[in-house]
Formats: sequence, C-alpha cells, structure tokens
Amino acid sequence: MLTSFRGLMAVSLAAAGLSLATPAMAQSEEGSGFTTSANVALTTDYRFRGVSLSGGDPAIQGGFDVEHDSGFYVGTWASSIKGGPSYGDLEFDIYAGWSGSLSDAVSVDVGVLYYIYPTEDLGLDTDYIEPYASISANLGPAEATLGVAYAPEQDSLGGDDNLYIYTDVGFGIADSPFSVTGHLGYTDGALAPPLLAGAADDTGLDWSLGVAVSQGNFEVGVAYIGVEGPSVNDFTDDAIVGTISASF
Repeated sequence: MLTSFRGLMAVSLAAAGLSLATPAMAQSEEGSGFTTSANVALTTDYRFRGVSLSGGDPAIQGGFDVEHDSGFYVGTWASSIKGGPSYGDLEFDIYAGWSGSLSDAVSVDVGVLYYIYPTEDLGLDTDYIEPYASISANLGPAEATLGVAYAPEQDSLGGDDNLYIYTDVGFGIADSPFSVTGHLGYTDGALAPPLLAGAADDTGLDWSLGVAVSQGNFEVGVAYIGVEGPSVNDFTDDAIVGTISASF
C-alpha cells in the first residue's frame, strides 16, 4: 500500500523525490483483519511533482493509514505549505483504495485522492479530486513502478483537467542501510510546471534522483529535484531536498 498517496505525488517519493514520508510500520489489531500505521517527516522543501509548495522553506508532514487484509485501505496525509491567501498554510489529503499482488513480483494499487486546503482565506474552490493507479515490479533488490493520476475537469483547476504519468525506480545497496531512487514524471494540464511558472506550455517533465539511509524506524534522505520550464526561485528552480522521517 502507498503510505502516502504521494507515492504518486506523492509524489515526492518518498516516491519521487524523498519529500514524502517513508512507509510506516504496521500495527495489527489482533483478529480484526485491520492494521494501522503512521508516519511523520521534516523536509527542507515540500516539492510536489517538482514544484515547491512550501516556498523553498522547510515543511512538517505526517500521515495515518488503516488497511484491511483484503487490500482495501484509507488514509490521511498533511503538510505545511505556503500557499498565500488562495491556499493557506496547510494541505490535508484524504485517500482510499485497494492494493494487492498479481504475482510474487508484481503488485497494483488503485484509488482516489482528495486534496483539501482548509486554511485558504478567499473562499475559493481550491480542493480537487484525483484518481490514481500504479503497477510495481520487484526485480531482486530493485523495484520499478509505473503510475498514472488523472484529475478530471474541476472548478478548482480553472475548469481544466490534469494528467500525470510517472515512473519510479529504486534499489537497496547490498549489505548496507543505503538505497537509491530515481523518478521521472510527465504532466499534461492545469498543474504542468511550466504553466504554473508563468509559461504558456501546459505540459512538462519533473525528475529526481535521491539516496537514503535507514535505521530502525528512521530514515534520512537527500534528493536532487528539477522540472521543465521557467526557473522561479523557491518554486520551480532545481533544488536539493533533505528529509528525515520516522514511521510507527
């Protein structure tokens, strides 16, 4: 299961940029079929698909998940942001879906995510919904994921829609606590980095390359993140992002 949808957002991945919390350890309710998990993180910059939502400043993030043995899950995730009067200083996300294995090496995850900005000051419709799906394959110490997220036309997206397609790869270094991740994403629509940065192009790529070290419930990671389009300081400029997270 994606501990934070952001697996696609995401994905900072934690997928995609190590700006999301790491997968949380599950706590099982004996005999109920349910497990719960939680995560918390401090990141030097909250990058969503390459674009900074915290104005280039640090952000506090965390989430909570409930999963059933059947594969169905629900969860929440939140982050501090710097969204101005239109979006406020908090992003709060709710998601639900199903994840499961197709074989020993292949798994899928499908669900829907609702982005909420409860502290916006202008009374605008800024919340939006985005269904998502991904397929992952384990290849020895390596894992590869191909995913898609599609937000249909909504007032909060200016009456436009948004398509996001991404791939993530990662592998652990043998006999060490280190892992390496890579991410490439493509956006077509209202949330394209060039468009957000003021260009006319509503398509664009984002990418990241990161390394992390894990010890027990804790992980420390650093990633280089970039996007296509105009380079706006503390918004769409390339950045090195560090994250420390804990799961329980």
